[in-house]
Amino acid sequence: MSEIVTAGILVIGDEILSGRTKDKNIGFIAEYLTNIGIDLKEVRVVPDEEQEIVDALNALRKRFDYVFTTGGIGPTHDDITADSVAKAFGVGINYHPDVVERFKKRFGADLNEARLRMARVPDGAALVESATIMAPGFWIGNVITMAGVPSIMQAMMDIVAPKLRSGPRMLSESVKANAREGDIGTPLREIQEAHPDTVIGSYPFLDEEKKPNTNLVVRSRDPEKLRAAMDAVQAMLATLKVAR
Repeated sequence: MSEIVTAGILVIGDEILSGRTKDKNIGFIAEYLTNIGIDLKEVRVVPDEEQEIVDALNALRKRFDYVFTTGGIGPTHDDITADSVAKAFGVGINYHPDVVERFKKRFGADLNEARLRMARVPDGAALVESATIMAPGFWIGNVITMAGVPSIMQAMMDIVAPKLRSGPRMLSESVKANAREGDIGTPLREIQEAHPDTVIGSYPFLDEEKKPNTNLVVRSRDPEKLRAAMDAVQAMLATLKVAR
């Protein structure tokens, strides 16, 4: 089986930690990576503080094949992601000439110091850009720095995805248990132990009758092992007699 490829996400922004802004990027990136065969292993959220960003980024980039950062590349004083990434890699940061020229054409006399901040990228970084993205993200080492605005971040993911190394996709099947989690916990654990190459998750919810129910999800990279574990789960559910 091909090598497993891993990733982490670093979400940057005081507004996320304060609750003022509700993050919409983590779920999108997680699903995107799963669909192309990259395992998301960790997500961290840090404030707009340079050392916090540097420390988290250095920890994540040493552990995983890729790190995706979102947020903090705008024009305001607290947009310090580019500077922090440069510090984490121990490189300088400068105005990218191509981006500056684009900004001059776009903003003209309105091109001020704040807008020029968005043209600064760490030395040696490759731009993540397209004709529809005014201020670019960038890619340095195994770190891909993207915007926090969901629509722009999603466009950047489409740009970088073809260049990412990927591994075997995680496959999954699900079934509604028609039982409470507590009623199936023991047999479910036994099935998990008998099928170590799968991951079995249980997710409780209230059904349309407002009764407790559980969705079971079986995951594996091997379709045969996935099928064997799901067969065991369905056989267990067929023999289960519980009152909800």
